[in-house]
Amino acid sequence: MIRPLSAVFGGLCLLLTVSCAQPTPPDAPALPAQPTPPMPTTTTPPNTVTPSPTATTFRYLALGDSYTIGESVGEADRWPVQLAGLVRAKGVNLANPTIIARTGWTTAELADAIASSGNTNTYDLVSLLIGVNNQYRGQDIERYRTEFRQLLQTAIRFANGRSERVVVLSIPDWGQSPYAKDRDRNLIGNQIDTFNNTAKQSCEQASVTFIDITDLTRKAGTDATQYAPDGLHYSGLQMRLWAEEAVGVVVGRLK
Repeated sequence: MIRPLSAVFGGLCLLLTVSCAQPTPPDAPALPAQPTPPMPTTTTPPNTVTPSPTATTFRYLALGDSYTIGESVGEADRWPVQLAGLVRAKGVNLANPTIIARTGWTTAELADAIASSGNTNTYDLVSLLIGVNNQYRGQDIERYRTEFRQLLQTAIRFANGRSERVVVLSIPDWGQSPYAKDRDRNLIGNQIDTFNNTAKQSCEQASVTFIDITDLTRKAGTDATQYAPDGLHYSGLQMRLWAEEAVGVVVGRLK
């Protein structure tokens, strides 16, 4: 359901995207090909407060799939980039995120990409949003549970063992999108709920904060302003709501 980006790593870059050489699954919907926007190393979202030069700069790693990489929208609209800007507006100097995400990734593909990246850095904040492609491909929920728990432990390691510095966002309900108008919306929603409940339980066991954004995506309904041009992924307006849900938790963890 979601398409890939290429691997770009730079030691001094604030934004890093890792990719695997896996093709889009054959069962993915045939969306119109859309070019990947250029990825500058830094982006300063609007309404950003510039922290004091002496303030500590916190490092941020965002892990996920198309929702994290912001399929079909500009880099500044990605929710992790918006989150960093909102956190800075609160006076906490959170750097723009390093991103390991690609359109189409399942939990297993994200784990493989992390391993292939060779990234051994540690971060002050790690976010994770993954699982929609597991649901879309009809993968078993127990497989998701096992692989998601492994990713949680990986995220905690990236956070230098601090589980309180890891946040997980729930899977959006793409069944409410304009793209899904001819699909069984209730079935998709029920499956999304099952995956989210599994993720939430795993987060509770690992002492990781779980942030529910699924209802926000359901309220979006068929409002075109809440979606990217493909009618399937989300616009910067909708992703800002996700960032606003997370900002209070993040500021509290970093202060």
